[in-house]
Amino acid sequence: MATPPPPGPQQPEGQYPPPGTPPGAPGTPPGAPGIPPGTPGIPQGTPGAYPPPYPHAAHPQGPYPEGPYQQSPYQQSPYAGPYQTWGQGYSPYNRPVPFNGLAIAALVLGILCFLPAVGLVLGIVALVQIKKRGERGKGMAVGGMVMSSIGVVLLALMVATGGARDFWDGFQGAANDSGGAAFSLEVGECFDSLNGSLKGLAFDVDKVPCSGEHDAEVFAEFAMGDGDYPGDIALGDEADRRCYREQSGYAMDSWAVPDDVDVYSFTPTSQSWRRGDREVSCLFGNTDEKGSLTGSLRNDQLTLDPDQYSYLSSAREINNALAGVPEAESIEDDLPGYKKWAAFVSERVAWEADGLPAHRFGPAARGRIAALAKDMALSAKEWAKAADAPDVDTFYTHYEKAVKLIDPRKTVTTRKALGLATTPPKYDEGGDNGDGGEGGAGMEV
Repeated sequence: MATPPPPGPQQPEGQYPPPGTPPGAPGTPPGAPGIPPGTPGIPQGTPGAYPPPYPHAAHPQGPYPEGPYQQSPYQQSPYAGPYQTWGQGYSPYNRPVPFNGLAIAALVLGILCFLPAVGLVLGIVALVQIKKRGERGKGMAVGGMVMSSIGVVLLALMVATGGARDFWDGFQGAANDSGGAAFSLEVGECFDSLNGSLKGLAFDVDKVPCSGEHDAEVFAEFAMGDGDYPGDIALGDEADRRCYREQSGYAMDSWAVPDDVDVYSFTPTSQSWRRGDREVSCLFGNTDEKGSLTGSLRNDQLTLDPDQYSYLSSAREINNALAGVPEAESIEDDLPGYKKWAAFVSERVAWEADGLPAHRFGPAARGRIAALAKDMALSAKEWAKAADAPDVDTFYTHYEKAVKLIDPRKTVTTRKALGLATTPPKYDEGGDNGDGGEGGAGMEV
């Protein structure tokens, strides 16, 4: 007959023995912890008995086969299954699989379209490495390869159609504009030098209004001929020669040019010459590096009235003729050359003597112009006699008479009537320059 349980809290049968129950005590459920192997009445393989005959043997109890780990009696529940507990085989701190570095580089080169062939090769190598190492980045490698392939095709088209050459020419032109010795300056523009000097190398200038203070004013531009670079000295000499000749076309009234102003030039360097630069810019600048110019020195057809322009045009033609004096230091060294030069001057002075009165000057200057034209005609005759001189002494005699008849200082009253500058430049008074004044009196021959 079954004995009823005592009153009080009941403990369910099964997994847990009463507290304090020694191992193997009567009433201890089979498989309870602590049952030694070989315990009578407990067959081998019973859950809780250790060790099992085979580490991975399946056990009959439970609807699911036991996993790779033995199941303890505390895990025998209706919901027991093959699932592993948290932490078995997975950790939230596992390091992620890295990206392949070449795949990233291939994508960057593809996006920038820079060195497309390199980006294509990097993409291919990246795919091989990703497959071997199990890295990430396959999509980036493929994307870089696609964009690099497009870049290769475009580059091939540019080469085939000449677009690459056009691009390089444009790049060279830009480099020449910013780094050449000659700048893209327009005649009539004024600027400040970035280093405060008009000598040495210059890489850029700061354009400023001519009405205020400035370092230089551009009065002429011309291009040198093709060929090999002539050298710094030869190029500078040619630039000086042509710039001094061109100044009278921009500043026609040389008397209005201050004494502290001289002619400078920007010329190509040997590097810019190789890139096709042939431009020379002629400049007016102060002879003192610390000095500056104020206001424009321009006086030409754009700024002069008709009477002023006619008078200065005639004077310019005579000055240009006088500037063709032979290179020999004295007449004795090259009498034939000086006689040829005198004949040319005689022709130009006679031409201007006839043409100057043809312009209808205003009443204030008309009388002075007529007197000046008469002296010019007499001077032309003396130049002609000097051209026919049989010896040096005869040449000197007629030359001196011809020069005195067109002495610039005799034109002060004419200039005053025309509203022009009336103070002859110092180099005319010294008699060592034929470019200034009217007639170039005092030229040293």
